[in-house]
Amino acid sequence: MSRPRNKTLTVWLAVLGGSMGLHRFYLRGLSDWIGWLHPIAAALGWWGVERVQTLGQDDRLSWVLIPFLGASIAVACLAAIVYALSDRAKWNAWFNPGLDSESAAGGTNWLTIGALVLALLVGTIAFMGSLAFGIQHYFEYQIEEAKKISQ
Repeated sequence: MSRPRNKTLTVWLAVLGGSMGLHRFYLRGLSDWIGWLHPIAAALGWWGVERVQTLGQDDRLSWVLIPFLGASIAVACLAAIVYALSDRAKWNAWFNPGLDSESAAGGTNWLTIGALVLALLVGTIAFMGSLAFGIQHYFEYQIEEAKKISQ
């Protein structure tokens, strides 16, 4: 039997290191292919940020890349919210199948609630920020193209 997976630790890993897939690796090990998608998306997003800093905001590739970072953070925060709101029996059935359904590993405490609040805050900021960035630049591109057509 493997060691029990703690819900509070998982939620904090998802909030603080979720864009690197730390929560997925903690729960499922390094062979989790979905966990490896998190650092890939985050790296693409950071590459977009570096392109903006180097080439300016007119770089169209960065418009596509930066939302990957926001999406990676938002997805990790959504996972943290789902984990934090799961009840003890469901958590233990998911990740601690060999333990009693009322095992303390799936319990919720104030640290779990604090991580839940932080996940709501960070996830909302990441999602809305990347959405606003992408939509703004898309419409600016459409206006530039319309100006070219009208001239």
